Amino acid sequence: MGVFRNSPREAPRRKRSSSTTLQHLFNLESNKGSSNNTTDCCNGPVTNKQTDEEIMSLVCHCTTTIFTFVDDDLESPSAQEAKRVKLLQLLSIIKSLKRELPDHVVTSLVAMISANLFRPLPPTCNNNVRQPAPAEESEELASSLSPLWSHLQPIYDILLRLLIIVDPKSHHCRLIIDQQFLLSLLDLFQSEDPRERESLKNVYHKIYSKFTFYRAFMRKSMNDVLLHYAFEAEKNSGIGELLEIWGSIINGFTVPLKEEHKLFLMRVLIPLHKTKGMMVYHRQLAYCVSQFVQKEPMLGGLVVRGILRYWPITNCHKQILLISELEELVENISSDHYRRLALPLCTQITRCLNSWNSQVAERALYLWNNEMFVKMATSAIEEVFPVVVEGMEKNMKWHWSSSVKQLTENVKKMLEEMDPTLYDKCLQEIGHKDFVARQEETKRKARWERVELQAAMNTNNHHQHHQAILQPLPQYIVVSH
Repeated sequence: MGVFRNSPREAPRRKRSSSTTLQHLFNLESNKGSSNNTTDCCNGPVTNKQTDEEIMSLVCHCTTTIFTFVDDDLESPSAQEAKRVKLLQLLSIIKSLKRELPDHVVTSLVAMISANLFRPLPPTCNNNVRQPAPAEESEELASSLSPLWSHLQPIYDILLRLLIIVDPKSHHCRLIIDQQFLLSLLDLFQSEDPRERESLKNVYHKIYSKFTFYRAFMRKSMNDVLLHYAFEAEKNSGIGELLEIWGSIINGFTVPLKEEHKLFLMRVLIPLHKTKGMMVYHRQLAYCVSQFVQKEPMLGGLVVRGILRYWPITNCHKQILLISELEELVENISSDHYRRLALPLCTQITRCLNSWNSQVAERALYLWNNEMFVKMATSAIEEVFPVVVEGMEKNMKWHWSSSVKQLTENVKKMLEEMDPTLYDKCLQEIGHKDFVARQEETKRKARWERVELQAAMNTNNHHQHHQAILQPLPQYIVVSH
């Protein structure tokens, strides 16, 4: 019933070859992604000129209309939202492009980006002195978020996309993305908004990887910021992001390292360990230092001595972080440095395990579970053992923490098994030192007692002499003849 009498029969299906099918798909994808002539279903084809004109119109509006999000009475929320929508439209157009933009369009885009990004930043409230507690972290993060981010985010995305499509070799590109542009970007790393610093990191790294003729200048500029932070201001929220960029740069260094790079390690990275805010960026800093030592293990000795030179005295959290960093460095250090580093390193670790802070003491004691550290200590065992054994005995006798005493007992057993004779000899020397110290203490007390007795005698004599002076003179009667 549903079949027409004169309807044609279904033609037999022909099996198409895989190459024809793939070619067909390639053609479809090419037509879909082509941007030389985009097609509007309502208005027909849109030419490159019309696209450029639309970009220029959006750029002009976003350049002349800038909001600070400070005064709600002067800035209309509807106008702010309108600009955000136009920025998203501009970003969508830039992302869909598969061709290079004309020079005048690129110039206008960079001018719009500069007008919106390069602005005076508010004074910083957080000096990066300490790492916030988990309860405080959410509050500090909320207070540091900028209300400008709804406009800044699409602008950073536009800049990142623009860096992908422009030709860095063109003379015009060098004129608009110049050294002043790079310095202005570097200044924005002081922003307290972590979202902006993350976008800046991606943009700055993209420029470094693509604009190769700017690499030396960019390294020097970042060095200046890090040196200023380490030796002068200690106020910059973007040190961690800059060190992340440096981490990827150091990872690409070839071996043997240039003298310039070794100087950067010793004059910039090592002094960054002494700042008050080191805890905030220590993870990135430790990665950069570790990359250097992995590439040239002979640098390990200089790095360890540099860290010991800037060792904190009262900051327990910094001590824990530096102990962990030293443990990682010991695993990569050349074994030729073991004997020279054993005594200063073990001396500092012994001071840490004698710390009244139980966390510092426990972290220092756990270091003796590391095979490479034990190997380094045994390379100069006769020099190291007297220091370490004395520290162990102090912990067993004086430390208040039971967990620290238990860990000390475990390490003590390991050292006794390592060289029982030397351990006993060290105990005898410690006993002799204690005996000599007690004798000196007895002599010191005896000297003070003599001094006090002599002082009391002098006081009494002075008092008697004074009383004698104050006695009235005898009166004589004069008889006249």
